[in-house]
Amino acid sequence: MKSILPIFTVLTVICLLWYAAAVWMNATWVYDQAERAGTTVRFAEVVGQTLTQERPVLPAPHQVAKGLWDGVTGQAITSKRSLVYHGWVTLSATLLGFAFGSAAGILLAVGIVYNRAMDMSVMPWAIASQTIPILAIAPMIIVVLNSMGVTGIVPKAIISAYLSFFPVVVGMVKGLRAPDAMQLDLLRTYNASGAATFGKLRLPSSMPYLFASLKVGVAASLVGTIVGELPTGAVAGLGSRLLSGSYYGQTVQIWAALFAAALVAASLVAIIGLVERLTLKRMGMAR
Repeated sequence: MKSILPIFTVLTVICLLWYAAAVWMNATWVYDQAERAGTTVRFAEVVGQTLTQERPVLPAPHQVAKGLWDGVTGQAITSKRSLVYHGWVTLSATLLGFAFGSAAGILLAVGIVYNRAMDMSVMPWAIASQTIPILAIAPMIIVVLNSMGVTGIVPKAIISAYLSFFPVVVGMVKGLRAPDAMQLDLLRTYNASGAATFGKLRLPSSMPYLFASLKVGVAASLVGTIVGELPTGAVAGLGSRLLSGSYYGQTVQIWAALFAAALVAASLVAIIGLVERLTLKRMGMAR
C-alpha cells in the first residue's frame, strides 16, 4: 500500500493538470462559437464542451483512454484501424533493428576494449554519429535503400538499429572495463588466457551494464522505427497512425497512437528487466 500511494498521487496530479490544460486550450473554440452565435456561455458549460470536443487541441485523458481502448479492443486485429495491427508492424521492425543494433554494439565494444586502434578510431565516430539528427538522416536512408530495391521493414530496422547501437556500445565498453587491475592481475597469475579472462571476468562483470544499456536501446529502437515510418508515408505502423491523424486533425487518434507506442516501449523494457533478473540470479548476481 505504501508503495502504491506515491504512484497514485503522482498520477492523480498529472491527470488534474492535464484536465486543466485541456479546458484552457480548448476553451478558445467554445468562446468563438458562442460569439458567432451571439450567446454567452457559463464556465460550467465551457468545461463540459471543452472535454467533449470531437477534434480538440488537447484531448482530455478520458478521450485518449477511449481512443486507445477502441483502437485495441474495438477493431479486429487485422483491421487497418486496429492499434494492435499497427503496433505489430512497428514492433516487428523494432525487434529486428534492436537485434541488429545490439549485436553491432556488443561486437564493437569488444573490439574497442581489446584493440587500441579501434578505441582511438571507432569510439569517436560512434559518438559523432549520434550528433546527426535522425529526422535528417532517415529520409536519406530510405531513399537510398528504395533505389536499391530494399523495401519493407528493413529500412526501418536499419534506422532503428542506428539509434539503438550507441547505448549498447557505451554500456558494454564500461562493463567490460569494470574489473579492476587486481582482478585482472589475479587471473594472470593463474596463467588464464584472454578468452578465459573474457568469459570468467569481463563478460560477467559487464552484465549489469549491458542490461541497463539494452533498456535504453530498445526504447530508442522503437523511436527510430516510428521516425522511419514518417517520411515514407507508411500505410501501416504507429507512425502511419500519427501521420493520418495529423493530416485529418484527429488529435485523439494521435494521442492514442502515442500512448500505444509508450505501452509497447514499457512492455519491452519490462521484458528486458525480467530477463536481467533471471540472468543475474542464475549468475549469482541477484539484485
